[in-house]
Parts: sequence; structure tokens; C-alpha cells
Amino acid sequence: MAERARNRTRRGFIGGAAAVTATAALTGTAHAAPRPAAGTIRKGSAGRRVAVLGGGVAGLTAAHELAERGFEVTVYERKSALGGKARSMDVPGSAKGGRKPLPGEHGFRFIPGFYRNLPDTLRRIPFKGNKNGCHDNLVPSSEVMLARTGGREDIRIPFATVGTLPPVLTPDALLRALTAYCETFSRLRAHEIAYFANRLLVWFTSSERRRLEAWERVPWLEFTGAARMSADYRQLLAIGITRNIVATKAEVASTRTVATCVEAFLYNALGRGADGEPDRVLDAPTNEAWIDPWIAHLRSLGVVFHTGWSVRDLRLEGGRITEALVEDASGTRQAVTADHFVSAMPVEHARLTWNESVRAADPRLARCDRLKTDWMTGIQFYLTEPTPIIHGHINHIDTPWSITSVSQAQYWRGRDFRADYGDGTVADCLSVDVSEWERPGILYGKPAKRCTREEVAREVWAQMKAGLNDTGRTVLRDATLHSWFLDPAVELDGTRANNDEQLFIHPTGTWYDRPEARTAIPNLFLAGDYVAVDIDLATMEGANAAARTAVNALLEETGSRAERCSVTPLYRAPELEPFRRQDELRHRLGLRNVFDLG
Repeated sequence: MAERARNRTRRGFIGGAAAVTATAALTGTAHAAPRPAAGTIRKGSAGRRVAVLGGGVAGLTAAHELAERGFEVTVYERKSALGGKARSMDVPGSAKGGRKPLPGEHGFRFIPGFYRNLPDTLRRIPFKGNKNGCHDNLVPSSEVMLARTGGREDIRIPFATVGTLPPVLTPDALLRALTAYCETFSRLRAHEIAYFANRLLVWFTSSERRRLEAWERVPWLEFTGAARMSADYRQLLAIGITRNIVATKAEVASTRTVATCVEAFLYNALGRGADGEPDRVLDAPTNEAWIDPWIAHLRSLGVVFHTGWSVRDLRLEGGRITEALVEDASGTRQAVTADHFVSAMPVEHARLTWNESVRAADPRLARCDRLKTDWMTGIQFYLTEPTPIIHGHINHIDTPWSITSVSQAQYWRGRDFRADYGDGTVADCLSVDVSEWERPGILYGKPAKRCTREEVAREVWAQMKAGLNDTGRTVLRDATLHSWFLDPAVELDGTRANNDEQLFIHPTGTWYDRPEARTAIPNLFLAGDYVAVDIDLATMEGANAAARTAVNALLEETGSRAERCSVTPLYRAPELEPFRRQDELRHRLGLRNVFDLG
């Protein structure tokens, strides 16, 4: 097995002439159009220049919303390509015969139906032939699979069999629905299913005050009673349910973070409060289906991009940010001036730009030093035969490296993988996320961070085969493995390890350290998946919602009459409001939730 790429060339639109051509080609006769913004700032009016520092989902969303409202926006991105961790990238040297390079990525895309803000943005990005812009490039999965090892039967969950909530939701009806859902996929002991369903009911009926003051401080594994239950209970419900839905570590995550997204996903699966199906992916590599059209559209709105420009410092004078000190692609230091600054970098990079004077102007920023990141990184395996294991995501639930995967070619409508990508022999891409980098593997007995890149690829492949090939069938064959591509942000040599694109995580108490989009500095705003928003999770949805909130704060600060960005909260069943109000009182009195059996 040999890696086909090591350099860091990233794909993106850089040249202005190329962007004009791309805009025409991508938009064509698309019907999607930017929403009207009443009272937008006119060209020539004062205070309209905005520097967006970071070109990931948060930065591009902020640029989109601001440009639609007449602001002059320039985006500065330290990488050589835009899109942040959401982008796809070319595998260098993989294209032959006029085909496109093989598509690599930081990790696979997962856009559940309970996302509401990101889908709104997707609808407003024109895409040729699509009535609803890039949103029409979303494809639903029909099932999810929990792949077991040791001869245990895999568990497949068709979304169509999950069912719907009754027209009028009561705690008893909700408990029955949650119990039935758990029975569908867990095959656990009856008392364990009943207990887990009861814990979910406690969460669903908990007041916001209890969620914030109590459950934010309780680890998810403690809330679910995992230590007192069977190993299968811990794997399937306490840990396994979080990987596909929440993409965080159940061992350290707060109950508030995990349960917020489990609640949203279950409402989605049961037919309430969603944009679409519970599990959706894109119908092409991310840049083709979303990022490239987005950049082209933003250019058409007048947004200017500088890639390879790293922000080093922010200069504060007279209580305002007067300039950002950056290092351009050639390594030259420059001062960027603007009327307003939106810091849209990941938290581990953003906080490095907040010097002592900036932190003194807003002491709350110092709390961001306590926010933590960890490794959750993707690797793609390119196969010479179509391998649609299931029509959905796979949770390799017993793997020591906490692996999840999806076979992508089956979703890429109108594309022939062999004809369109690579050297003509690759027929599929198995995209894998690795969430645990500290535990020993099964092949080399070492944690991923102590492996070489080659060893990581071999180990991940072996762990997937251990689950998929252990019941008398052969799903993954070495003979069909063409090549692999590990995220270039990961640097490994067997002794040293570095990851330039880590994931913001949510240990207990994290919410109290997350900042708001508006800072105490009147022309500095924060956008990113670490900013406090309703979804309470490091996701593309969180980044999008944070950017919308930052833009609204900027509009308020400038006194703009432009229409405010919509920020749609997660769904809450109105029938349960009386129970949440009752729980507010009980919590103030120091009493348990009325359904909490302890």
C-alpha cells in the first residue's frame, strides 16, 4: 500500500480571470438567488469595509451575508485553499488521461436534516440546473450500520422503519417512541433499553436552566449510567450513538452537548422539525458540489479572497481594532485595515492573534484558552471495484480507533468514477474518519500518534476488515485497494505527531468558556464553531449559525437598516413546554426532574 500524495497543494479559485469563467460555468441558468436585503449599505457609504479573517465555513458564511447587504468584504485565509475542514482536495499526481485528480478530504460530509441554517445558505448558492442551488446536491442515505467484531451480528437501521411521533406528543408517547427506537437497533436487555429511554425522556423534559447548570457539568457516560450496564450498552448506546450523530468523544463530552444533538436527531428521525432526511451527503466531492460554486458566487458579489495569508496579530488603538498584521503568501508582513473585523479562524489559531491589549479590552477572551481541541481526521481508501457496503454511514463500533466510514461513489449522481477521476482504474472511495488517536491498534499495538502515515493506513484498513469480514463474508479485499490519502494536515513520522486542523471538543463545563459573537471591542466579532450557539457542537451548522450571529451583531453596531440574518434554533416540541416550565421550578427548588428515577 503506497500513499499517492504528500505535498500540501490545495485546490481552490485564486485567479480573477479563472473566477469569472468559473462563475459563468457554475451558475449558468440557475434559479437560486440571494435573498433581498432591505436597507443595504450603498456603495460609497462609510464604515462598510470588513476584513474576514478565515476562509472556512464560518468565514465564507459571514462574507456571504455581508456581501448581500452591500458591505465590501475581503477574506484572508492562511491555507492555500478556501473551505476550511469542509473542503475536498486533489490527490497530487493521481490524474491521468485527462481525468480529474482523485478527491481527498479532511473527513466525510454529514449534513443531517436537523441542520437548518447551513441548508438555507446552500439554497442561496446558485448551481447550474438546480432550482434550489447547492441544496439540491444533497442526497439522503437510507440506513446506518453498526459493524461489530468477534462474530457478533452487524446492526442495520433503515431510517424508513424508525416511525413518526404521534400528532400530539405526551411524555408517555415520547417514552414509547424512544423505547421502540432503541429496540430497533440495540438488541439489548429490556431493562437497559427502558433505562436509556427514561434518561432521554429526562433530557427532553429538562428546563434550559437545568440543562445549563446541571447537565453541562455531567459527563454523558455518567448521565446514561454506562458504568452500571453491560459492555454492549456502553458500546451501542452510551458511546456508539454519539459517533455518527454528534462526532465527539462520549468519554469526555458533557451531557448537554451530546443530548442536545441526540434530541435533534431523534426529532428528525421521528418526523419533527427538520429540513430533510436524518442522514444526507453530497452528490459529488465537496468542492464540486458546494465550495467551488460558493466561492464563485461570492466573487460575483464582490468578495475578494487572499489565500496563503496568515493573521499574526491584531492592533488595538482607541478601543478599536485598527489593523490586522498578516503574513502574505510570499512571507511578507503586511497591515490590513478595515472598518470591521470578523475573526473566523478555528479557536486554536484565533486565540493566538489576541495579544495582551486585545485581551485587556475584552477579558472574556482569556477564557478561550481553556477550550480544548483533539484529533478527528480523515483518510480515504480508493478501490478498484464498486464497494457500496450499505447506503449510509458505517459505525465500526468496536474498533479501538473509533472509526466511521461511508462509501461515496454510490451517491455521486451523473458521475462515472473510473471515467472521471484518477487513472481509470479506481471505481470507489471509502472515506473514513478516525476519532481516537491515543489507543493502541490491533496491527502494530501502537496508538495512531505513534505510527507513521503508512502504518496508520494499514492499521485503519485492518480494523475495518476485522469488523466487516468476520462473519464468513469478504467485504474488503486487499486486492481491490488501489491507494490511500491521509489528510496532509497530519504530520507523523513514528515518533512525533502534529495536526494542523484539529476538532474543537466539549468536555464538561466547556459551555461556560465559549465566547459570544459580539466582543467588548466594538468592531471585532467572532465567528466559528467554538462560538456559543444553539447547537452547542463543533459542526458546519454551528460555524454557519455563529457567522450569522456575528453579522447581526455587526449590523447592530453600525446601525444598519439591512435585514438581519435568520438564525434558526433547534426544534423543541411545543407540547413538552409545560413539563419544561415545571422542571424550571423543580430545579430552582433543588428537586430532580419529575421523570428522573435516579
